[in-house]
Amino acid sequence: MATVQRDFVGYGNNYPVFKWPNNAKLAVQFVLNYEEGAENCILNGDNSSETFLSEIIGAPAYENARHMSMESIYEYGSRAGVWRILDLFRINNIPITVFGVAKALEQNPLFCEQILKDNHEVCCHGLKWINYHGIPKDIERTHMQEAIELQIKMCGSRPLGWYTGRTSENTRKLVAEEGGFLYDSDDYSDDLPFWSKVESKPHLIIPYTLDVNDMRFATNQGFNTSDHFFNYLMDTFNTLYNEGSTHPKMMSIGLHCRLIGRPGRFQSLKKFIEHIINFDNIWITKREDIAKFWMKNFPFDGENN
Repeated sequence: MATVQRDFVGYGNNYPVFKWPNNAKLAVQFVLNYEEGAENCILNGDNSSETFLSEIIGAPAYENARHMSMESIYEYGSRAGVWRILDLFRINNIPITVFGVAKALEQNPLFCEQILKDNHEVCCHGLKWINYHGIPKDIERTHMQEAIELQIKMCGSRPLGWYTGRTSENTRKLVAEEGGFLYDSDDYSDDLPFWSKVESKPHLIIPYTLDVNDMRFATNQGFNTSDHFFNYLMDTFNTLYNEGSTHPKMMSIGLHCRLIGRPGRFQSLKKFIEHIINFDNIWITKREDIAKFWMKNFPFDGENN
């Protein structure tokens, strides 16, 4: 049966018994996607312009031509939005995980310097911000290695986490095969970390989210105002926080420089942070720290997730 390669049960109603550090009821994790400069663009050697996650919803691909408006929308993220966002996290002393596309990091050394100074984690978001569906396995493997090497050049150390975003069927196997990652986040199937069994070697998954994510400002049936996003953040937080009294969970929040970095959307993130920093029983942390905690407390035993 095709379903043998899929897990529809997970933890079921048998959640692991544990507490996050400092007896926290909820682990809160902010992800800042840094993709600007690595999106589809003929200047990057691609065949067409970018179509995804911009103010131009449903943008057509310009074959063999530049899309000047699309390029400038992405540039807003790296020129203006990112600094507004980083300032907010620095002021509130919040550690985050950056999903950094290697070619985008290369375009902005100043950004790399700042996130290292702020002690944020840089999880590798691939070599280029493109769709890897249908790309030959050997090419994807080569891109993965080039991405690791480029991140070492820009940030001084290799990534411990991986997130492609627009994956192929081979992505997780390639991540496990590479052997140097603590985790990958190309998964949306749970509120807790779990062990993947796609390879004989155990591989930890730290799930991500596409709903608690500012990308929905740039999709059909998404968020239209900052209040929409703020309310969704609060409702998610309240649900998981209440469940944390008996079964601690993890809340992932996805952000993009060119989206939440816009002034009219930024206040939703600011208000949410101002609310949750008043709680002393949540753990706001980086994904690599969640991975290390899970590996220490729930090492793979051949049976558990």
